[in-house]
Amino acid sequence: MKTNPEENAWFRLRAHAASRLGGAFPDRVLRLAHGCPPRAWQRLGCVAADSLRPGFAERVIAAARERLELPSYGSQLALSALTAAACLAAVILFHHHELAAADARNLAEWRRIVAAAQDLDAGAR
Repeated sequence: MKTNPEENAWFRLRAHAASRLGGAFPDRVLRLAHGCPPRAWQRLGCVAADSLRPGFAERVIAAARERLELPSYGSQLALSALTAAACLAAVILFHHHELAAADARNLAEWRRIVAAAQDLDAGAR
């Protein structure tokens, strides 16, 4: 058993799932997916089994686990900083766009008010 509770849970889940599928499950899935006759799959399986040394799958999984890198604190910090910078840039651009639109609306309104005031001044003279 594994000492890590998460690994232990995954191990038990895989073992339980494998016990429920049965031994011929992968063969049936491949045959249905590819439509090859069973005899061709048997020959292919024999050739593949002869080509691989015993323990191949375990060695591949062990090598993959050794090369697995967890993100460092620095990389997480850099990603957080980049995300914050992107969010800040989006907020600034949105604010600038909204501010420009509000200025345009206000200027148009003031032009209308000035035009109305000029009309009143011209009529009063």
